[in-house]
Amino acid sequence: MLQRKIEKNIRKWIKESKKALLIDGARQVGKTFVIRKVLKDEGCHYIEFNLLNTPEIVRLLENSESVDDMITNLSLFTRQSFIKGETFIFFDEIQEFKELTTKIKFWVDEGSFRYIFSGSLLGVELRNIKSSPVGYLRTFTMYPLDFEEFLQIYNFTEDLKDSLYKSFINKIPVNEEVHKRMLNIFKIYLIVGGMPAAVDKFQETRNLFDVIEEHEDIILQYKKDFTRYETDDKKLLLTRIYDLIPAELNASNKRFNFSDIKKGLRYERSENGFIWLESAGVALPTYNVSAPTLPLLLNEKSSLFKLFLSDVGLLTSLYGKATKVQLLSNNIDINNGAIFENAVAQELKSHGFNLYYYNSKKFGELDFVIEYNGKVLPIEVKSGKSYQRHSALKNIMEISNYCIQEAFVFSNYNVEVKDNLVYYPVYMIMFIQEKYDSLPIIELDDLSNL
Repeated sequence: MLQRKIEKNIRKWIKESKKALLIDGARQVGKTFVIRKVLKDEGCHYIEFNLLNTPEIVRLLENSESVDDMITNLSLFTRQSFIKGETFIFFDEIQEFKELTTKIKFWVDEGSFRYIFSGSLLGVELRNIKSSPVGYLRTFTMYPLDFEEFLQIYNFTEDLKDSLYKSFINKIPVNEEVHKRMLNIFKIYLIVGGMPAAVDKFQETRNLFDVIEEHEDIILQYKKDFTRYETDDKKLLLTRIYDLIPAELNASNKRFNFSDIKKGLRYERSENGFIWLESAGVALPTYNVSAPTLPLLLNEKSSLFKLFLSDVGLLTSLYGKATKVQLLSNNIDINNGAIFENAVAQELKSHGFNLYYYNSKKFGELDFVIEYNGKVLPIEVKSGKSYQRHSALKNIMEISNYCIQEAFVFSNYNVEVKDNLVYYPVYMIMFIQEKYDSLPIIELDDLSNL
């Protein structure tokens, strides 16, 4: 059974927090499964209610004036007993209950039970849930399996991980045989992706046609969501944007061109569609910044962006079977830049980074820029053999005002260092994570003796 990194966060919440817990994320990333698994592993007594399958519960929750009313009403739908001080109440598909933000404070304050919520489209249906009510809700976002999680099906050992990490930190080449095997597995990841149903099917059958069928089912479910939640005046807009993503990423600059949706269309007329896809977790916008300087957010141009899919396996399935065959061929002459970039965007996002890129007519374009350990880090992604050709990167690093001390280039090739450029094999993107988990403790100065 595959372990998910988010399990550690849920276990910590069970042991240390009295707040309610919300797990959000796109459909079919494994939210319900992982919540059940952790609750069972921790020996918790829990009762689960699916609000999509039993919509009548929603009305009863809305009409419950107190926690006792709620428990009485919920008892109609379960044979399990509610034990004060012990029971975890798990509401799945919580997006169906729009009044959650007005109820949660009272449930948590009352204190008899613990509450876990999960659902899809939460960013769409409950826009303010993550900030309201303040102090009563802990939120984690779940993504498809990242590359390290995917490696579990290959019995990825801690010793091998430590060895690769030492090469990453010390910037020394990986053993060539290990490098080749890791690169081949990464190519498989580009084909299978990180959606749990597709990974499970691949682990079970090793048949890529079965994997493609899982991807097609997921994409069909997404499109059903699009049509379900679109307003009458924007019918099919979400589907059109989603369908365009593979082609837009294959363009020379990969930036999303709004006129491809409809000739003459401007961002302002379609903005809600892009926000919806991001909020639903099915697309990852990477915004342009006017300058690669801290803080990147202040330099963001919200109307200029590249739009990646939330899962690289879905992208390669949309490109078709021939693309998957090309990836397996290990032909370095084939340009798989869009696919490599999508995998990098997905990995960075799941590791908590905000996604940006930089483009200048004068200096050129950087694939990604992120805030990494307190500094701006440019990242270039190369899928072919000309991985050392990156004039824009050199141009920008020569600008003293930007104070960029180092840049990473991810490619098919082994670790190499040239001046302030570090070349890493693309699978090492799994190690791009912040080195610190918290800010330092600040001591309070005692001013009483002044």
